Amino acid sequence: MPRRGSAYFLGLCILISGCGTFHGPGGPPRAISASASPAVPGSKTPASQRDGSGAVPSGPAKPLAGKTVGIDPGHNGRNEDDPSYINHMIWNGREEETCDTTGTESDDGYTEAAFNFNVARLLRDDLLRAGARVILTRNSNDGVGPCVTRRAQILNRADPDVAIAIHADGGPAWGRGFTVLEPVADGPNDKIIKSSVRFGGDVRSALLAGTQMPESDYYGDHGVIFRDDLAGLNLASEPKILIECGNMRNATDARLLTTTRFQRRLAAALTAAIVAFLGGR
Repeated sequence: MPRRGSAYFLGLCILISGCGTFHGPGGPPRAISASASPAVPGSKTPASQRDGSGAVPSGPAKPLAGKTVGIDPGHNGRNEDDPSYINHMIWNGREEETCDTTGTESDDGYTEAAFNFNVARLLRDDLLRAGARVILTRNSNDGVGPCVTRRAQILNRADPDVAIAIHADGGPAWGRGFTVLEPVADGPNDKIIKSSVRFGGDVRSALLAGTQMPESDYYGDHGVIFRDDLAGLNLASEPKILIECGNMRNATDARLLTTTRFQRRLAAALTAAIVAFLGGR
């Protein structure tokens, strides 16, 4: 995701699924939540799962039971197909910016939008297994938008305990590493600044411990930067950060970012950060 001033910046839920939004001729975006499947009324636990007394043993504790997590996979796979929509201006809480952007891509054409969505789905699945309810801002990578203001609205209305926007950067080819983007107080988000900074610290620690991606050596300070020009952070009403998971224009980072193995490790690290953060609330 380029920085300030750049140009880039289903109807059925099957048991466990993401929630999402899309822009299209059918009308405004819709959001669908995902949660662990409920028990079927009247179902019985097999005898093999009971102890000698006939009692049903309790399963392992789910660390995120009762929690709601918001995930915003940046951009969308067909944003470039509707430039008039993507480039129209919105108010981000401080100034005007474009509705969305196409995002960046690796030198061999692997798009940031695809990366963001793949990691979001893996993260969603990990969070569901941990007992969380999950809200996504889009449910596919073949749509347009929604605008960054609409994404913030979707998450705010869901009232999550924490939210994360997933991106990858389009930095200089020589630069490596991830950066955690933190909000700056602007009125609407004043109450979530301290908690967002704490969550950002958990994300930074988890990525260093659980992935091969280093802190950025070209952007921010020790893997952290404060941004006051992004609608997703300016308009948030829940603790929230944006993570640039690496630099897609760097060959070493791109080799990691484009593999399912790294994406799984990244999702696991983000899950660990969310568990750590919510466990301390």
